[in-house]
Amino acid sequence: MSIALLVLTLLFPPRVFPTTAALPSTVAHLSPRQAVLFMPKTLAALPPRTLPSYQVTATVYSAEARQTDKEPLVTADNSRISRHHNSKHRWMALSRDMLKDWGGKFDFGDSVRVQGISAELDGTYVIHDTMNRRLHRTIDLLVGRHERIYGKWDQVSISKVEEDATPTWTAS
Repeated sequence: MSIALLVLTLLFPPRVFPTTAALPSTVAHLSPRQAVLFMPKTLAALPPRTLPSYQVTATVYSAEARQTDKEPLVTADNSRISRHHNSKHRWMALSRDMLKDWGGKFDFGDSVRVQGISAELDGTYVIHDTMNRRLHRTIDLLVGRHERIYGKWDQVSISKVEEDATPTWTAS
């Protein structure tokens, strides 16, 4: 035993506590109860957040070398386009001035709501590609080669789709 340990044992002797009654052998069974989320009235009364919308020119393109580049089935974010792609898959290219890499508000993988083209082309698209640098405030919707959809539309409205921010609470 070291001298320091001996001195500490003499200064602070160990105490012995009397034993108390043993705990009962049964344990209380607790059943799960429901948790309730209370939201302050100030938050509940707020209107839903509206995201800014932008007016752009819209066109359509197919995954062909004469309309894209030498690798038409590979997008700017390295996604692969299926050879049997059609307009129901809802992919789009966005002009560079609107992408975050060039100072814009959108990023690859963002969902965008498109309105103002037609009933069959309006809807939510995912940004997977970019366009030539000479184009500004323009979107290009990906359609299948076999589809006969052509055109150019001005004053098309696009806005970023906000992910559902409501929390999902589960209590057990």
